Amino acid sequence: MIKLALISLVIAAVLALLGFGGAAGTFVGIAKLLFGVAIVLFLIFLVLGIMAGRGVKDAID
Repeated sequence: MIKLALISLVIAAVLALLGFGGAAGTFVGIAKLLFGVAIVLFLIFLVLGIMAGRGVKDAID
């Protein structure tokens, strides 16, 4: 998902250089959204991984 965000930023930069400001702004918004979703998913899976690790450790002990 981070890769898609970076691709959107590159597209936005190219569009801005070519003079398509509205489309460039749209791609920047898409990149922000994708980056935010990636961060939220990372945090959710981090917490789930920590909790699962504790469960396995308790089962082994």
